[in-house]
Amino acid sequence: MTRNIKNDGRNLQISAGSLMAEISQFRFPTDIRFGAGGRSLLGEFGRKYKVSRPLLVTDSGLVKTEAFSLVEEQMKIVWPGGFTQFTDVHPNPTDVDVDCALSAYLQGKCDGVVGLGGGSALDAARALRLKVAFPDVALMDMPFDRLPQLVPMCAIPTTAGTGSEVGRSSVITIGKMGRKAIFGAQPLMAEMAILDPELTVGLPPHLTASTGMDAMTHAIESLVCPVFHPMCDAIALEAIRMVWIYLPRAYSNGVDIEARGMMQVAAAMGAVAFQKDLGAAHSLSHPLSSEFGIQHGLANAICLAAVMEYNKEVSAALYARVAQCFGVNTFGMPDIEAADKAIEAVQDLNKRIGIPKSLREVGIKEKQLEMLAKKAFEDPCHASNPRVCTEQDLLMLYKEAF
Repeated sequence: MTRNIKNDGRNLQISAGSLMAEISQFRFPTDIRFGAGGRSLLGEFGRKYKVSRPLLVTDSGLVKTEAFSLVEEQMKIVWPGGFTQFTDVHPNPTDVDVDCALSAYLQGKCDGVVGLGGGSALDAARALRLKVAFPDVALMDMPFDRLPQLVPMCAIPTTAGTGSEVGRSSVITIGKMGRKAIFGAQPLMAEMAILDPELTVGLPPHLTASTGMDAMTHAIESLVCPVFHPMCDAIALEAIRMVWIYLPRAYSNGVDIEARGMMQVAAAMGAVAFQKDLGAAHSLSHPLSSEFGIQHGLANAICLAAVMEYNKEVSAALYARVAQCFGVNTFGMPDIEAADKAIEAVQDLNKRIGIPKSLREVGIKEKQLEMLAKKAFEDPCHASNPRVCTEQDLLMLYKEAF
């Protein structure tokens, strides 16, 4: 079936099932600065966006690290008149964290935000900007269709996984709901992201592994997400290749600046790619984090292979391209066989970087799986999975990962 349209006086025919029948939008707006010592560009952020007293948002664990000291030292140079700190973001940030950060922002008479840390700190910093704009409105009730220009933010990651520094969404646990909620809008994107690999050298091997597999999961899930975005697909494929090469190096040698830097870039690329959306692995991982405190990237890593196996029948051709990124020679190989090679490679990578094999190994009990499946089904990410998921399907996937 075709439909006729008139464009600039020309009669065109477009198949009703064609991608050309819909308008797609592509956008890559974040100002990213990359390189060792990049934290020195905080001065440019302050000048460009007229930030005279920022709030530094991070978590208590990071305060004890060299990365925090390096950024704090730079901020003292840029803002000699002082800046305020909020260092109480939880590993899975909550709406209470955001409210407390707002109190610190207002008490400090701040006019900008510097988010420092992993995805949790950066998500909390981004959500804080909503509360600054609407201090009396609950996060769940924010008017996303009429957001103003938010206070300026500089995002500085100290891990290489979430890519939250280039994201337009925040994942926040809402106490009254008892689960994570995703808040997303274009104005939430940071004005500047600084990728300084020197800030990641102190990341311990187990966190290097789990955050790195978060980046891998983002790239793989976005690639197979059934949304037309060939630019994101290309970025996802390169991110997959980079994680495959550089994650084992960063894991085994934390002071390998090249590996650390390339992982930061790969993580940002994975996050750019998932503006397409994600899939079932994220729906499985979110309640594992909110209910049992399992690190998000670790939860993704454990669940990823099971989800790939589930999706294989509809995504074999794309998983064959993933196998190529892993160095597999797929010439003449059926897509389904190449997809199996990709799944095996993910499992092998997990093994090489010390990721536990199962949910059982991280303390999950079999009797908890039904509750987890219910919460996973409430999570929106599986709606963009390439294969439809029911609650029973998600329970089956938990059992596969168990």
